[in-house]
Amino acid sequence: MSGPGVRRTTWAALRTRRRALARLAVWSAVEALPALLGGVLVARAVDQGFLAGQFGTGLAWLAGLAAAVLVGAAATGQVYRSLGAVVEPFRDELAARVVQGALRDATRAGGRADSATVARLTHQVEVVRDTFGGLLLVVRGFLFTAGAALLGLLALAPPVAGAVAAPLVVGLAVFGASLPAMVAYQRAQVTAGERLGRSAASALAGHRDVVACGAQERVVSDVARRVGAQADAERTLARMAALRSLSLGVGGWLPVVVLVLAAPWLVRQGLSAGAVLGALVYVTTGLQPALHAVVQGVGGGGLRYAVTLGRILRTSPPPGATPPSRPAAVPTPPVAAPAGPAPWAAAAVGDPPAVALRGLTFRYGPHARPVLADLTLTVATGDHLAVVGPSGAGKSTLAALVAGLASPESGTVHLAGVPVDGTPPEALARLRVLVPQEAYVRTGSVGDNLRYLHPDADDATVHAAVRTLGAGALVARLGGLDAELDPAALSAGERQLVAAVRAYLAPAPLVVLDEATCHLDPTLEATVEHAFANRGGTLVVIAHRISSATRARRVLVFDGDRPLVGTHDDLLTRSPTYRELVGHWADVAPPDRVPLGRS
Repeated sequence: MSGPGVRRTTWAALRTRRRALARLAVWSAVEALPALLGGVLVARAVDQGFLAGQFGTGLAWLAGLAAAVLVGAAATGQVYRSLGAVVEPFRDELAARVVQGALRDATRAGGRADSATVARLTHQVEVVRDTFGGLLLVVRGFLFTAGAALLGLLALAPPVAGAVAAPLVVGLAVFGASLPAMVAYQRAQVTAGERLGRSAASALAGHRDVVACGAQERVVSDVARRVGAQADAERTLARMAALRSLSLGVGGWLPVVVLVLAAPWLVRQGLSAGAVLGALVYVTTGLQPALHAVVQGVGGGGLRYAVTLGRILRTSPPPGATPPSRPAAVPTPPVAAPAGPAPWAAAAVGDPPAVALRGLTFRYGPHARPVLADLTLTVATGDHLAVVGPSGAGKSTLAALVAGLASPESGTVHLAGVPVDGTPPEALARLRVLVPQEAYVRTGSVGDNLRYLHPDADDATVHAAVRTLGAGALVARLGGLDAELDPAALSAGERQLVAAVRAYLAPAPLVVLDEATCHLDPTLEATVEHAFANRGGTLVVIAHRISSATRARRVLVFDGDRPLVGTHDDLLTRSPTYRELVGHWADVAPPDRVPLGRS
Protein backbone atom coordinates (compact mmCIF):
# COMPACT_ATOMS: atom_id res chain seq x y z
CA MET A 1 0.00 0.00 0.00
CA SER A 2 2.87 2.38 0.68
CA GLY A 3 6.61 2.74 0.65
CA PRO A 4 8.84 0.84 3.08
CA GLY A 5 9.45 3.99 5.14
CA VAL A 6 5.73 4.42 5.74
CA ARG A 7 5.30 0.75 6.67
CA ARG A 8 8.26 0.77 9.05
CA THR A 9 7.11 3.95 10.75
CA THR A 10 3.56 2.64 11.12
CA TRP A 11 4.59 -0.72 12.54
CA ALA A 12 7.04 0.97 14.91
CA ALA A 13 4.25 3.24 16.16
CA LEU A 14 2.07 0.18 16.82
CA ARG A 15 4.76 -2.02 18.37
CA THR A 16 5.80 0.61 20.90
CA ARG A 17 2.20 0.88 22.14
CA ARG A 18 1.30 -2.78 22.66
CA ARG A 19 -0.52 -2.17 25.94
CA ALA A 20 -2.72 0.54 24.44
CA LEU A 21 -3.43 -1.73 21.46
CA ALA A 22 -4.30 -4.61 23.81
CA ARG A 23 -6.81 -2.41 25.64
CA LEU A 24 -8.21 -1.32 22.26
CA ALA A 25 -8.61 -4.97 21.23
CA VAL A 26 -10.40 -5.91 24.48
CA TRP A 27 -12.88 -3.09 24.22
CA SER A 28 -13.36 -3.75 20.50
CA ALA A 29 -14.31 -7.34 21.32
CA VAL A 30 -16.90 -6.11 23.82
CA GLU A 31 -18.16 -3.55 21.30
CA ALA A 32 -18.64 -6.37 18.75
CA LEU A 33 -21.01 -8.25 21.11
CA PRO A 34 -24.19 -7.18 19.20
CA ALA A 35 -22.58 -8.34 15.94
CA LEU A 36 -21.84 -11.74 17.51
CA LEU A 37 -25.25 -12.33 19.11
CA GLY A 38 -27.61 -10.33 16.88
CA GLY A 39 -28.48 -13.01 14.32
CA VAL A 40 -28.84 -15.81 16.88
CA LEU A 41 -31.09 -13.74 19.17
CA VAL A 42 -33.30 -12.65 16.24
CA ALA A 43 -33.59 -16.28 15.08
CA ARG A 44 -34.63 -17.42 18.60
CA ALA A 45 -37.13 -14.57 18.90
CA VAL A 46 -38.76 -15.59 15.60
CA ASP A 47 -38.65 -19.38 15.91
CA GLN A 48 -39.27 -19.84 19.64
CA GLY A 49 -41.31 -16.71 20.20
CA PHE A 50 -43.41 -15.08 17.50
CA LEU A 51 -43.87 -18.03 15.08
CA ALA A 52 -44.56 -20.35 18.04
CA GLY A 53 -47.21 -17.98 19.40
CA GLN A 54 -45.08 -17.10 22.44
CA PHE A 55 -45.09 -13.32 22.18
CA GLY A 56 -43.45 -12.79 25.59
CA THR A 57 -40.67 -15.22 24.75
CA GLY A 58 -39.97 -13.35 21.53
CA LEU A 59 -39.78 -10.06 23.39
CA ALA A 60 -37.43 -11.62 25.96
CA TRP A 61 -34.99 -12.67 23.22
CA LEU A 62 -35.15 -9.15 21.71
CA ALA A 63 -34.56 -7.69 25.17
CA GLY A 64 -31.37 -9.73 25.30
CA LEU A 65 -30.35 -8.17 21.97
CA ALA A 66 -31.07 -4.70 23.39
CA ALA A 67 -28.88 -5.44 26.40
CA ALA A 68 -26.04 -6.54 24.09
CA VAL A 69 -26.41 -3.28 22.13
CA LEU A 70 -26.18 -1.24 25.36
CA VAL A 71 -23.06 -3.11 26.44
CA GLY A 72 -21.52 -2.52 22.99
CA ALA A 73 -22.38 1.19 23.14
CA ALA A 74 -20.72 1.51 26.54
CA ALA A 75 -17.61 -0.19 25.14
CA THR A 76 -17.48 2.28 22.23
CA GLY A 77 -16.51 5.11 24.57
CA GLN A 78 -13.61 3.05 25.90
CA VAL A 79 -12.60 2.22 22.31
CA TYR A 80 -12.07 5.92 21.52
CA ARG A 81 -10.17 6.45 24.77
CA SER A 82 -7.84 3.57 23.94
CA LEU A 83 -7.51 4.84 20.36
CA GLY A 84 -6.28 8.23 21.64
CA ALA A 85 -3.58 6.50 23.68
CA VAL A 86 -2.16 5.11 20.41
CA VAL A 87 -2.71 8.04 18.05
CA GLU A 88 -1.76 11.12 20.09
CA PRO A 89 1.79 9.99 21.01
CA PHE A 90 2.39 9.14 17.33
CA ARG A 91 1.26 12.64 16.38
CA ASP A 92 3.63 14.15 18.98
CA GLU A 93 6.54 12.09 17.60
CA LEU A 94 5.90 13.32 14.07
CA ALA A 95 5.61 16.95 15.20
CA ALA A 96 8.91 16.67 17.10
CA ARG A 97 10.54 15.08 14.05
CA VAL A 98 9.39 17.90 11.75
CA VAL A 99 10.57 20.62 14.14
CA GLN A 100 13.94 18.94 14.79
CA GLY A 101 14.50 18.44 11.06
CA ALA A 102 13.65 22.06 10.30
CA LEU A 103 15.96 23.37 13.02
CA ARG A 104 18.78 21.09 11.92
CA ASP A 105 18.42 22.17 8.29
CA ALA A 106 18.23 25.87 9.19
CA THR A 107 21.25 25.86 11.50
CA ARG A 108 23.68 23.64 9.60
CA ALA A 109 26.36 25.16 7.42
CA GLY A 110 24.87 26.37 4.19
CA GLY A 111 21.33 25.66 5.40
CA ARG A 112 18.36 27.96 5.56
CA ALA A 113 14.90 28.13 7.03
CA ASP A 114 12.21 26.27 5.12
CA SER A 115 8.81 27.97 5.10
CA ALA A 116 7.17 24.65 4.13
CA THR A 117 7.84 23.44 7.69
CA VAL A 118 4.82 25.38 8.91
CA ALA A 119 2.57 23.59 6.42
CA ARG A 120 4.01 20.21 7.40
CA LEU A 121 3.54 20.95 11.11
CA THR A 122 0.07 22.52 11.00
CA HIS A 123 -1.49 20.58 8.13
CA GLN A 124 0.37 17.44 7.11
CA VAL A 125 0.99 16.18 10.67
CA GLU A 126 -2.68 16.69 11.49
CA VAL A 127 -3.70 14.86 8.31
CA VAL A 128 -1.52 11.91 9.35
CA ARG A 129 -2.94 11.99 12.89
CA ASP A 130 -6.55 11.98 11.70
CA THR A 131 -6.06 9.35 8.99
CA PHE A 132 -3.96 7.12 11.26
CA GLY A 133 -6.74 7.16 13.86
CA GLY A 134 -9.37 6.58 11.21
CA LEU A 135 -7.45 3.63 9.77
CA LEU A 136 -7.07 2.00 13.17
CA LEU A 137 -10.75 2.51 13.82
CA VAL A 138 -12.04 0.98 10.58
CA VAL A 139 -9.51 -1.87 10.38
CA ARG A 140 -10.05 -3.07 13.95
CA GLY A 141 -13.83 -2.52 13.43
CA PHE A 142 -13.76 -4.76 10.37
CA LEU A 143 -11.70 -7.45 12.06
CA PHE A 144 -13.86 -7.64 15.17
CA THR A 145 -17.28 -6.90 13.66
CA ALA A 146 -16.89 -9.07 10.55
CA GLY A 147 -15.19 -11.79 12.60
CA ALA A 148 -18.00 -11.78 15.18
CA ALA A 149 -20.67 -11.86 12.47
CA LEU A 150 -19.01 -14.83 10.73
CA LEU A 151 -18.68 -16.70 14.04
CA GLY A 152 -22.34 -16.09 14.83
CA LEU A 153 -23.36 -17.14 11.32
CA LEU A 154 -21.24 -20.28 11.58
CA ALA A 155 -22.98 -21.19 14.84
CA LEU A 156 -26.42 -20.47 13.38
CA ALA A 157 -26.13 -22.01 9.91
CA PRO A 158 -22.73 -23.42 8.84
CA PRO A 159 -23.66 -23.86 5.11
CA VAL A 160 -24.79 -20.24 4.92
CA ALA A 161 -21.52 -19.06 6.52
CA GLY A 162 -19.52 -20.64 3.69
CA ALA A 163 -21.76 -19.17 0.99
CA VAL A 164 -21.44 -15.69 2.52
CA ALA A 165 -17.68 -15.84 3.24
CA ALA A 166 -16.71 -16.71 -0.36
CA PRO A 167 -17.87 -13.44 -2.04
CA LEU A 168 -16.58 -11.49 0.98
CA VAL A 169 -13.08 -12.86 0.41
CA VAL A 170 -13.31 -12.14 -3.35
CA GLY A 171 -14.37 -8.54 -2.68
CA LEU A 172 -11.48 -8.01 -0.28
CA ALA A 173 -9.07 -9.53 -2.82
CA VAL A 174 -10.25 -7.12 -5.54
CA PHE A 175 -9.79 -4.19 -3.21
CA GLY A 176 -6.35 -5.34 -2.02
CA ALA A 177 -5.12 -5.85 -5.59
CA SER A 178 -6.14 -2.30 -6.54
CA LEU A 179 -4.51 -0.58 -3.54
CA PRO A 180 -0.99 -0.10 -5.06
CA ALA A 181 -2.48 1.61 -8.11
CA MET A 182 -4.69 3.76 -5.87
CA VAL A 183 -1.66 4.90 -3.86
CA ALA A 184 0.25 5.74 -7.03
CA TYR A 185 -2.63 7.77 -8.45
CA GLN A 186 -3.21 9.50 -5.10
CA ARG A 187 0.47 10.47 -4.99
CA ALA A 188 0.26 11.74 -8.58
CA GLN A 189 -2.77 13.83 -7.67
CA VAL A 190 -1.00 15.37 -4.67
CA THR A 191 2.14 16.06 -6.72
CA ALA A 192 0.11 17.66 -9.52
CA GLY A 193 -1.64 19.88 -7.00
CA GLU A 194 1.66 21.00 -5.49
CA ARG A 195 3.15 21.75 -8.91
CA LEU A 196 0.07 23.79 -9.78
CA GLY A 197 0.34 25.69 -6.51
CA ARG A 198 4.04 26.44 -7.05
CA SER A 199 3.46 27.50 -10.65
CA ALA A 200 0.56 29.79 -9.77
CA ALA A 201 2.36 31.25 -6.74
CA SER A 202 5.49 31.94 -8.80
CA ALA A 203 3.43 33.60 -11.53
CA LEU A 204 1.58 35.80 -9.04
CA ALA A 205 4.72 36.70 -7.10
CA GLY A 206 6.55 37.56 -10.32
CA HIS A 207 3.67 39.25 -12.16
CA ARG A 208 5.65 42.45 -12.45
CA ASP A 209 8.53 40.62 -14.10
CA VAL A 210 6.13 38.67 -16.32
CA VAL A 211 4.41 41.82 -17.59
CA ALA A 212 7.75 43.55 -18.08
CA CYS A 213 8.94 40.66 -20.22
CA GLY A 214 5.74 40.50 -22.25
CA ALA A 215 5.48 36.85 -21.20
CA GLN A 216 1.84 36.76 -20.09
CA GLU A 217 0.82 34.17 -22.69
CA ARG A 218 3.72 31.87 -21.82
CA VAL A 219 3.03 32.05 -18.10
CA VAL A 220 -0.72 31.58 -18.56
CA SER A 221 0.03 28.59 -20.82
CA ASP A 222 2.34 27.09 -18.18
CA VAL A 223 -0.24 27.48 -15.41
CA ALA A 224 -2.98 26.14 -17.70
CA ARG A 225 -0.82 23.08 -18.40
CA ARG A 226 -0.50 22.49 -14.65
CA VAL A 227 -4.25 22.89 -14.24
CA GLY A 228 -4.82 20.30 -16.96
CA ALA A 229 -2.36 17.89 -15.34
CA GLN A 230 -4.11 18.17 -11.99
CA ALA A 231 -7.52 17.73 -13.63
CA ASP A 232 -6.27 14.54 -15.36
CA ALA A 233 -4.96 13.22 -12.04
CA GLU A 234 -8.27 14.00 -10.34
CA ARG A 235 -10.23 12.21 -13.08
CA THR A 236 -7.97 9.16 -12.91
CA LEU A 237 -8.34 9.03 -9.15
CA ALA A 238 -12.11 9.30 -9.48
CA ARG A 239 -12.14 6.37 -11.92
CA MET A 240 -10.33 4.29 -9.32
CA ALA A 241 -13.38 4.71 -7.10
CA ALA A 242 -15.13 2.28 -9.45
CA LEU A 243 -12.89 -0.50 -8.12
CA ARG A 244 -14.02 0.29 -4.58
CA SER A 245 -17.62 0.05 -5.75
CA LEU A 246 -16.86 -3.30 -7.39
CA SER A 247 -15.35 -4.74 -4.22
CA LEU A 248 -18.31 -3.46 -2.18
CA GLY A 249 -20.75 -4.96 -4.66
CA VAL A 250 -19.04 -8.35 -4.67
CA GLY A 251 -18.23 -8.59 -0.97
CA GLY A 252 -21.17 -6.68 0.53
CA TRP A 253 -24.21 -7.03 -1.70
CA LEU A 254 -23.63 -10.34 -3.45
CA PRO A 255 -24.03 -12.29 -0.14
CA VAL A 256 -27.43 -10.61 0.34
CA VAL A 257 -28.52 -11.62 -3.17
CA VAL A 258 -27.26 -15.18 -2.63
CA LEU A 259 -29.04 -15.47 0.70
CA VAL A 260 -32.37 -14.12 -0.62
CA LEU A 261 -32.32 -16.34 -3.72
CA ALA A 262 -31.31 -19.41 -1.72
CA ALA A 263 -33.86 -18.85 1.07
CA PRO A 264 -36.57 -21.21 -0.35
CA TRP A 265 -34.01 -23.97 -0.87
CA LEU A 266 -32.56 -23.48 2.62
CA VAL A 267 -36.02 -23.75 4.19
CA ARG A 268 -36.69 -26.95 2.24
CA GLN A 269 -33.39 -28.28 3.58
CA GLY A 270 -34.62 -27.80 7.13
CA LEU A 271 -33.35 -24.34 7.98
CA SER A 272 -35.95 -22.44 9.97
CA ALA A 273 -37.38 -19.09 8.90
CA GLY A 274 -35.85 -17.50 11.99
CA ALA A 275 -32.41 -18.83 11.04
CA VAL A 276 -32.74 -17.39 7.51
CA LEU A 277 -33.74 -14.03 8.99
CA GLY A 278 -30.90 -14.23 11.50
CA ALA A 279 -28.41 -14.94 8.70
CA LEU A 280 -29.73 -11.90 6.84
CA VAL A 281 -29.22 -9.82 10.00
CA TYR A 282 -25.61 -10.97 10.24
CA VAL A 283 -24.96 -10.00 6.62
CA THR A 284 -26.77 -6.64 6.54
CA THR A 285 -25.90 -5.31 10.02
CA GLY A 286 -22.49 -6.90 10.51
CA LEU A 287 -20.56 -7.94 7.42
CA GLN A 288 -21.81 -5.37 4.93
CA PRO A 289 -21.29 -2.21 7.09
CA ALA A 290 -17.89 -3.48 8.24
CA LEU A 291 -16.74 -4.08 4.66
CA HIS A 292 -18.08 -0.70 3.54
CA ALA A 293 -16.23 1.08 6.37
CA VAL A 294 -12.88 -0.60 5.73
CA VAL A 295 -13.02 -0.12 1.93
CA GLN A 296 -14.00 3.54 2.16
CA GLY A 297 -11.62 4.20 5.06
CA VAL A 298 -8.55 2.54 3.57
CA GLY A 299 -9.38 3.68 0.03
CA GLY A 300 -9.81 7.29 1.15
CA GLY A 301 -8.04 8.11 4.39
CA GLY A 302 -5.52 5.31 3.94
CA LEU A 303 -4.27 6.75 0.67
CA ARG A 304 -3.94 10.22 2.16
CA TYR A 305 -2.13 8.70 5.14
CA ALA A 306 0.40 6.85 2.96
CA VAL A 307 1.13 9.84 0.70
CA THR A 308 1.24 12.51 3.42
CA LEU A 309 3.34 10.47 5.86
CA GLY A 310 5.69 9.60 3.00
CA ARG A 311 6.25 13.28 2.29
CA ILE A 312 6.91 14.04 5.96
CA LEU A 313 9.44 11.21 6.17
CA ARG A 314 11.26 12.40 3.04
CA THR A 315 11.49 16.03 4.17
CA SER A 316 12.16 15.41 7.88
CA PRO A 317 14.96 12.89 8.53
CA PRO A 318 14.82 11.05 11.85
CA PRO A 319 16.86 12.41 14.78
CA GLY A 320 20.52 11.52 14.36
CA ALA A 321 20.40 11.40 10.58
CA THR A 322 22.72 13.80 8.80
CA PRO A 323 21.08 15.47 5.81
CA PRO A 324 23.27 16.04 2.78
CA SER A 325 24.97 19.39 3.09
CA ARG A 326 24.29 22.02 0.52
CA PRO A 327 27.48 23.58 -0.78
CA ALA A 328 27.60 27.32 -0.43
CA ALA A 329 27.63 29.30 -3.63
CA VAL A 330 31.17 30.48 -4.33
CA PRO A 331 31.34 33.77 -6.20
CA THR A 332 33.14 33.43 -9.49
CA PRO A 333 35.66 36.15 -10.34
CA PRO A 334 34.61 38.52 -13.12
CA VAL A 335 35.09 37.00 -16.54
CA ALA A 336 35.33 39.02 -19.68
CA ALA A 337 32.30 39.01 -21.93
CA PRO A 338 32.40 36.56 -24.85
CA ALA A 339 34.51 37.73 -27.73
CA GLY A 340 32.78 39.08 -30.79
CA PRO A 341 30.82 42.14 -31.77
CA ALA A 342 28.28 43.51 -29.29
CA PRO A 343 24.65 42.78 -30.18
CA TRP A 344 23.89 46.51 -30.38
CA ALA A 345 25.69 49.05 -32.50
CA ALA A 346 27.31 52.05 -30.84
CA ALA A 347 25.21 55.16 -30.69
CA ALA A 348 25.48 57.32 -33.74
CA VAL A 349 25.09 61.06 -33.94
CA GLY A 350 21.38 61.87 -34.08
CA ASP A 351 20.22 58.55 -32.61
CA PRO A 352 17.50 58.93 -29.93
CA PRO A 353 18.60 58.38 -26.32
CA ALA A 354 18.01 55.04 -24.63
CA VAL A 355 15.68 56.67 -22.08
CA ALA A 356 14.02 60.07 -22.36
CA LEU A 357 11.73 61.35 -19.58
CA ARG A 358 9.92 64.62 -20.11
CA GLY A 359 7.90 66.42 -17.40
CA LEU A 360 7.20 63.16 -15.58
CA THR A 361 4.76 63.36 -12.64
CA PHE A 362 3.42 60.37 -10.72
CA ARG A 363 1.40 59.93 -7.54
CA TYR A 364 -0.31 56.89 -5.98
CA GLY A 365 -3.63 58.63 -5.42
CA PRO A 366 -5.43 61.74 -6.63
CA HIS A 367 -4.79 63.51 -3.33
CA ALA A 368 -1.40 62.00 -2.53
CA ARG A 369 1.86 63.87 -2.60
CA PRO A 370 3.65 63.32 -5.93
CA VAL A 371 6.35 60.68 -5.77
CA LEU A 372 7.90 62.20 -8.89
CA ALA A 373 7.15 65.77 -9.91
CA ASP A 374 8.00 67.22 -13.35
CA LEU A 375 11.06 64.98 -13.74
CA THR A 376 13.09 65.37 -16.93
CA LEU A 377 15.97 63.00 -17.55
CA THR A 378 17.93 61.70 -20.52
CA VAL A 379 19.98 58.50 -20.47
CA ALA A 380 22.16 58.17 -23.53
CA THR A 381 22.63 54.90 -25.36
CA GLY A 382 25.47 53.00 -23.70
CA ASP A 383 25.23 54.96 -20.45
CA HIS A 384 25.51 53.40 -16.98
CA LEU A 385 23.28 55.23 -14.50
CA ALA A 386 22.84 54.43 -10.81
CA VAL A 387 19.73 55.74 -9.01
CA VAL A 388 20.06 56.37 -5.27
CA GLY A 389 18.02 58.08 -2.60
CA PRO A 390 16.28 57.56 0.73
CA SER A 391 13.68 54.83 1.10
CA GLY A 392 10.37 55.92 -0.41
CA ALA A 393 11.97 58.62 -2.59
CA GLY A 394 10.60 57.07 -5.80
CA LYS A 395 13.46 54.92 -7.10
CA SER A 396 11.39 51.77 -7.79
CA THR A 397 8.55 53.94 -9.08
CA LEU A 398 10.97 55.40 -11.62
CA ALA A 399 12.00 51.89 -12.68
CA ALA A 400 8.34 50.89 -13.12
CA LEU A 401 7.65 53.98 -15.24
CA VAL A 402 10.70 53.38 -17.44
CA ALA A 403 9.68 49.74 -17.90
CA GLY A 404 6.09 50.68 -18.75
CA LEU A 405 4.61 48.91 -15.75
CA ALA A 406 3.04 52.13 -14.47
CA SER A 407 1.58 55.13 -16.30
CA PRO A 408 2.50 58.68 -15.29
CA GLU A 409 -0.06 61.26 -14.31
CA SER A 410 1.59 63.61 -16.80
CA GLY A 411 4.69 63.63 -18.96
CA THR A 412 6.15 61.10 -21.38
CA VAL A 413 8.58 58.19 -21.37
CA HIS A 414 10.43 57.20 -24.55
CA LEU A 415 12.75 54.24 -24.99
CA ALA A 416 15.02 54.56 -28.03
CA GLY A 417 12.54 57.08 -29.40
CA VAL A 418 9.52 54.77 -28.90
CA PRO A 419 6.79 56.07 -26.56
CA VAL A 420 6.16 53.62 -23.71
CA ASP A 421 2.53 54.67 -23.42
CA GLY A 422 0.46 52.62 -25.88
CA THR A 423 3.27 50.24 -26.90
CA PRO A 424 2.29 46.55 -26.47
CA PRO A 425 4.19 44.61 -23.76
CA GLU A 426 5.76 42.26 -26.31
CA ALA A 427 7.17 45.26 -28.20
CA LEU A 428 8.46 46.83 -24.98
CA ALA A 429 10.15 43.52 -24.11
CA ARG A 430 12.34 43.98 -27.21
CA LEU A 431 13.47 47.39 -25.93
CA ARG A 432 14.10 46.80 -22.23
CA VAL A 433 14.35 44.14 -19.58
CA LEU A 434 13.54 44.77 -15.93
CA VAL A 435 14.96 42.62 -13.14
CA PRO A 436 12.97 43.33 -9.95
CA GLN A 437 14.04 42.73 -6.38
CA GLU A 438 11.81 39.64 -6.08
CA ALA A 439 12.80 37.67 -9.14
CA TYR A 440 10.43 35.36 -10.97
CA VAL A 441 11.63 31.76 -11.33
CA ARG A 442 9.35 29.21 -12.94
CA THR A 443 9.06 25.46 -12.46
CA GLY A 444 11.00 23.72 -15.22
CA SER A 445 14.60 23.05 -16.14
CA VAL A 446 17.49 25.34 -15.24
CA GLY A 447 18.12 25.97 -18.93
CA ASP A 448 14.48 26.91 -19.58
CA ASN A 449 14.66 29.50 -16.80
CA LEU A 450 17.89 31.00 -18.10
CA ARG A 451 16.61 31.06 -21.70
CA TYR A 452 13.29 32.54 -20.64
CA LEU A 453 13.84 35.75 -22.63
CA HIS A 454 16.04 34.21 -25.33
CA PRO A 455 14.65 30.72 -26.11
CA ASP A 456 16.98 30.21 -29.09
CA ALA A 457 20.22 30.68 -27.14
CA ASP A 458 22.47 27.63 -27.51
CA ASP A 459 24.22 25.93 -24.60
CA ALA A 460 27.57 27.61 -25.32
CA THR A 461 25.99 31.06 -25.14
CA VAL A 462 24.16 30.20 -21.92
CA HIS A 463 27.29 28.77 -20.29
CA ALA A 464 29.27 31.88 -21.28
CA ALA A 465 26.63 34.09 -19.64
CA VAL A 466 26.63 31.88 -16.52
CA ARG A 467 30.42 32.22 -16.19
CA THR A 468 30.35 35.95 -16.85
CA LEU A 469 27.84 36.62 -14.06
CA GLY A 470 29.48 34.30 -11.55
CA ALA A 471 26.63 31.78 -11.55
CA GLY A 472 28.72 28.72 -12.41
CA ALA A 473 28.72 27.29 -8.88
CA LEU A 474 24.94 27.69 -8.61
CA VAL A 475 24.21 25.99 -11.95
CA ALA A 476 26.61 23.16 -11.06
CA ARG A 477 24.92 22.65 -7.69
CA LEU A 478 21.50 22.55 -9.32
CA GLY A 479 22.69 19.76 -11.64
CA GLY A 480 23.33 21.60 -14.92
CA LEU A 481 21.08 23.15 -17.54
CA ASP A 482 18.89 20.05 -17.94
CA ALA A 483 18.15 19.63 -14.22
CA GLU A 484 14.63 20.30 -12.95
CA LEU A 485 14.39 23.49 -10.91
CA ASP A 486 12.09 23.87 -7.92
CA PRO A 487 11.61 27.62 -7.29
CA ALA A 488 10.80 26.99 -3.63
CA ALA A 489 14.21 25.34 -3.14
CA LEU A 490 16.13 28.49 -4.12
CA SER A 491 17.13 31.27 -1.78
CA ALA A 492 16.26 34.86 -2.63
CA GLY A 493 19.85 35.48 -3.76
CA GLU A 494 19.87 32.39 -5.96
CA ARG A 495 16.64 33.49 -7.62
CA GLN A 496 18.19 36.91 -8.25
CA LEU A 497 21.22 35.28 -9.84
CA VAL A 498 19.03 33.18 -12.14
CA ALA A 499 17.09 36.31 -13.13
CA ALA A 500 20.33 38.20 -13.78
CA VAL A 501 21.62 35.57 -16.20
CA ARG A 502 18.21 35.53 -17.90
CA ALA A 503 18.30 39.32 -18.36
CA TYR A 504 21.91 39.19 -19.57
CA LEU A 505 20.82 36.82 -22.37
CA ALA A 506 17.79 38.94 -23.28
CA PRO A 507 17.87 40.72 -26.66
CA ALA A 508 16.74 44.04 -25.13
CA PRO A 509 19.41 46.80 -25.27
CA LEU A 510 18.25 48.50 -22.03
CA VAL A 511 18.61 46.71 -18.68
CA VAL A 512 16.97 48.06 -15.51
CA LEU A 513 18.14 46.44 -12.26
CA ASP A 514 15.63 47.41 -9.55
CA GLU A 515 17.60 46.42 -6.43
CA ALA A 516 17.97 43.15 -8.30
CA THR A 517 21.20 42.20 -6.49
CA CYS A 518 20.20 43.14 -2.92
CA HIS A 519 20.37 39.51 -1.75
CA LEU A 520 23.84 38.89 -3.23
CA ASP A 521 27.07 39.47 -1.36
CA PRO A 522 29.00 42.62 -2.39
CA THR A 523 31.58 40.68 -4.40
CA LEU A 524 29.01 38.82 -6.46
CA GLU A 525 26.96 42.01 -6.87
CA ALA A 526 30.04 43.72 -8.32
CA THR A 527 30.52 40.78 -10.70
CA VAL A 528 26.94 41.05 -11.94
CA GLU A 529 27.01 44.82 -12.43
CA HIS A 530 30.43 44.65 -14.12
CA ALA A 531 29.05 42.05 -16.54
CA PHE A 532 26.02 44.16 -17.44
CA ALA A 533 28.14 47.31 -17.83
CA ASN A 534 30.32 45.48 -20.38
CA ARG A 535 27.40 43.71 -22.06
CA GLY A 536 26.69 46.55 -24.46
CA GLY A 537 23.56 48.63 -24.49
CA THR A 538 22.42 50.75 -21.55
CA LEU A 539 22.31 49.95 -17.82
CA VAL A 540 20.14 51.61 -15.15
CA VAL A 541 20.73 50.36 -11.59
CA ILE A 542 18.40 51.14 -8.68
CA ALA A 543 21.21 50.93 -6.16
CA HIS A 544 21.12 48.83 -3.02
CA ARG A 545 24.69 49.56 -1.93
CA ILE A 546 26.71 52.75 -2.40
CA SER A 547 29.35 50.74 -4.28
CA SER A 548 26.83 50.48 -7.14
CA ALA A 549 26.98 54.26 -7.43
CA THR A 550 30.79 54.30 -7.41
CA ARG A 551 30.82 51.86 -10.34
CA ALA A 552 28.35 53.86 -12.44
CA ARG A 553 29.32 56.53 -14.97
CA ARG A 554 26.55 58.80 -13.71
CA VAL A 555 24.41 58.88 -10.58
CA LEU A 556 20.84 60.19 -10.15
CA VAL A 557 20.16 61.11 -6.53
CA PHE A 558 16.72 62.02 -5.22
CA ASP A 559 17.74 65.05 -3.16
CA GLY A 560 14.41 66.26 -1.72
CA ASP A 561 12.32 67.77 -4.50
CA ARG A 562 15.38 68.38 -6.70
CA PRO A 563 16.75 65.21 -8.32
CA LEU A 564 20.38 65.75 -9.25
CA VAL A 565 22.50 63.98 -11.84
CA GLY A 566 26.27 63.84 -11.81
CA THR A 567 29.30 61.73 -11.13
CA HIS A 568 30.05 60.25 -7.74
CA ASP A 569 32.71 62.89 -6.97
CA ASP A 570 30.55 65.69 -8.31
CA LEU A 571 27.56 64.77 -6.15
CA LEU A 572 29.73 64.50 -3.03
CA THR A 573 30.30 68.23 -3.49
CA ARG A 574 26.82 69.30 -4.66
CA SER A 575 24.34 67.09 -2.73
CA PRO A 576 24.05 66.95 1.08
CA THR A 577 21.67 63.98 0.68
CA TYR A 578 24.25 62.06 -1.34
CA ARG A 579 26.99 62.81 1.21
CA GLU A 580 24.72 61.52 3.96
CA LEU A 581 23.93 58.35 2.00
CA VAL A 582 27.61 57.71 1.39
CA GLY A 583 28.38 58.24 5.06
CA HIS A 584 25.63 56.07 6.48
CA TRP A 585 24.95 53.44 3.82
CA ALA A 586 26.03 50.07 5.21
CA ASP A 587 28.52 48.65 2.74
CA VAL A 588 31.94 47.12 2.45
CA ALA A 589 34.77 49.14 1.05
CA PRO A 590 34.07 49.43 -2.69
CA PRO A 591 36.50 47.73 -5.06
CA ASP A 592 38.87 49.72 -7.21
CA ARG A 593 36.80 51.85 -9.50
CA VAL A 594 36.91 50.74 -13.09
CA PRO A 595 35.69 53.02 -15.89
CA LEU A 596 32.60 51.06 -16.95
CA GLY A 597 30.35 52.01 -19.82
CA ARG A 598 31.04 54.90 -22.15
CA SER A 599 33.35 57.65 -21.10
